[in-house]
Amino acid sequence: MNITRRTLGLSAAGLLAAPAILRHPADAAEFNYKFATNQPVGHPMNIRAQEAIDRIRDQSGGRIAMQLFPNNQLGGDTDMVSQLRSGAIHFFPVSGLLLQAIVPVAGANGVGFAFKDYDTVWAAMDGDFGKYLRAQMEPVGLNVFPKIWDNGFRQMTASAAPINSPADLKGFKIRVPVMEIEVSLFESYGAAPTAINIKEAYSALQTRLVDGQENPLSIIYNWKFFEVQKYCALTSHMWDGFWVAANKRTWEKLPKDMQAIVAANLDQSAEDQRADIRKLNEGLQADLEKAGMVFNKPDREPFRLALQKAGYYAKWRDKFGPECWGLLEKYTSTLA
Repeated sequence: MNITRRTLGLSAAGLLAAPAILRHPADAAEFNYKFATNQPVGHPMNIRAQEAIDRIRDQSGGRIAMQLFPNNQLGGDTDMVSQLRSGAIHFFPVSGLLLQAIVPVAGANGVGFAFKDYDTVWAAMDGDFGKYLRAQMEPVGLNVFPKIWDNGFRQMTASAAPINSPADLKGFKIRVPVMEIEVSLFESYGAAPTAINIKEAYSALQTRLVDGQENPLSIIYNWKFFEVQKYCALTSHMWDGFWVAANKRTWEKLPKDMQAIVAANLDQSAEDQRADIRKLNEGLQADLEKAGMVFNKPDREPFRLALQKAGYYAKWRDKFGPECWGLLEKYTSTLA
């Protein structure tokens, strides 16, 4: 059940017209880079990344060659972040939530029930809030491109019964990524969050080590969680994306004209991938229902109020600091 170009109905016809191609002798590339991702081969991230790689090669006249390594081929997420910072990997789309361990404010976009819809997300992430987050990543050796790629709004699934209210999460054993802000979110509801790597999540659900998990529909589909989960609550409790980051030393060695080609094409593919994920998630509910999954759409307000009452927002406002929090609330309603 791999997500492919055919599944998405994608075509090259919708791409922006390429700028004039620079000519370079047909010999070995001058700049050779590794572009690693943590998504399965057919995921829109890899489809659009490969398109960017191909355009960059052509528009640079063959001076820049990138090789795509999808599906955690070069290691787990944390390991690939380390490789990116050391220069062993040159480009890696990384979640700000994952970077939070080394850049505390990087996960601020993951505040629970902050963003109500995509219009709010893109206004914030393409605006002053996203600009602030990117600037905080530079001191740890990363050059982050302006357009963040979409990972979608996260939804909650369960094996035994639907999740309709915060009360349903009390004592609920839920698999979450190895990220403090997600653990904190579910602890605030009295749940029992368990941090498990995505590669071990299916097994944990199958053996009932955990009762449920939370992810965007595209991840639920591509990792086949519908085979071991019956119910899906469309909570949209958190939004996350992938910043395409380059090793800063590698990036600074690239001539300015080549930097412009790389940046323009990665940002173009970010826009294309955003449209893919939105279209994909809109169609996936029907596919998951055909596979036997039962959906419900709880009222989000009781969940948000429960977080406020538990002191979740106040805690993360203090952790992220007034400047970061103020920029977040510039685009969302008042949270804390």
